[in-house]
Amino acid sequence: MELLHILLLGIIQGIAEFLPISSSGHIVIVDALLRDVLRAGKLPDTNDVSIWLHAGTLASILVVYRRRILQLCGEDRRVVPRLLLATLPAVVVGLAVKFWLDEYIESPVLAGAMLPLTGLVLIWLGRQSNGTVDYQQLTYRQSLLIGAAQAVAILPGISRSGMTIAAGVYVGLRRDSAAAFSFLMAIPVIAGAVLLDVVSLWRESAEIADLQLLGIGAVVSFVVGVFSLRWLIRWLERGRIQYFAYWCIPLGIAVLVWQLVIAAV
Repeated sequence: MELLHILLLGIIQGIAEFLPISSSGHIVIVDALLRDVLRAGKLPDTNDVSIWLHAGTLASILVVYRRRILQLCGEDRRVVPRLLLATLPAVVVGLAVKFWLDEYIESPVLAGAMLPLTGLVLIWLGRQSNGTVDYQQLTYRQSLLIGAAQAVAILPGISRSGMTIAAGVYVGLRRDSAAAFSFLMAIPVIAGAVLLDVVSLWRESAEIADLQLLGIGAVVSFVVGVFSLRWLIRWLERGRIQYFAYWCIPLGIAVLVWQLVIAAV
């Protein structure tokens, strides 16, 4: 059951990290389903699992956007400080959550409540005309605005990719350029979170069996993530991103009903 649990979460992470349906929300919901309904056995902590699955999707970004990453070291050097500024809100909020609010974030009720909000953002995004600006032309103020959208996505059920791409389009970016900036600025945030978790696991002397399971989950999320990221890019180019709202809104309502039934029993 532990292996099947990790494999399932790895697949979900690889899909939902890039498609605008909230990977954290889906991880929280599926984890609660397996623990509470199917009575899964002993499993690694949800936060540890989530961070390692994010490590897999981080590798997906590095593969798919490798050329743009190399350009940051050359012709696009001026973008680097803007990327770093855009990561600051998520770093501040992420650290606050990790040290003070962890137990409150792992809530399927919260994920269910936030998924319809993600759906509404996607519907709004689908109705916007394509911008004309490349991310290389972003101002510091615009970069910080997109970073604030990323910080909001700390909440499970709020899609990081959906919120940041929407913020990018709002400030005038082309959809493909907004997606590129969104995933480039995710690199330092995810890398920092993974590093903190590795240090934590080392200090706690995590069991080898747990580390093997987490490693398997990371590999699965990487492979699935490469395919889903390329899928998202194609859908953005065709103006279909709002279709994902028809998954987020009904799912959020279904999760809230499920949790209300459990609370009433």
